[in-house]
Amino acid sequence: MAHLASRIGTGVVAGAIGTAAMDLLWFKRQRNEGGTASFVDWEFGSGIDSFDEAPAPAKVGQIAARAVNVELSNSAAGLTNNVVHWSTGVTWGVVAAVLRPASRVGAFAAGIGAAVAAWTTSYAVLPQLGVYKPITEYDKVTLWKDLSAHLVFGSAMGCTLVLLRDR
Repeated sequence: MAHLASRIGTGVVAGAIGTAAMDLLWFKRQRNEGGTASFVDWEFGSGIDSFDEAPAPAKVGQIAARAVNVELSNSAAGLTNNVVHWSTGVTWGVVAAVLRPASRVGAFAAGIGAAVAAWTTSYAVLPQLGVYKPITEYDKVTLWKDLSAHLVFGSAMGCTLVLLRDR
């Protein structure tokens, strides 16, 4: 049981580092496209004023809240986005760390595999929730930007898993 707890802890750290790496890439991209928000404002969604204009994680959080009869105010959209985004990244880190020994893949490959699984799962599940369009309705540039950001997530997560393996 202690070994499992250790793997979970490693996964939390790997998922957080992967999420931070992905966010730094998305932040750099938005700055390259003319964005002016500071990293802190961008990261914490200070410009998100409603769920209608919020990114996918906020919308997923709103759907989850409604499923348990909780109505979130529009002022909670930015925080909801951040909580769901980071908890999703950390969860994928835990999945990679815990399942890696069972699948007998290396730590780096587990990070990449979890990132690809996260990306494909998004395009399979989120259209069903009305959060994304079907994958066939996105252009190649949009899909590549999203996949490449997930590969950065997976690479950082995989490197972290390598560094923390069996500690």
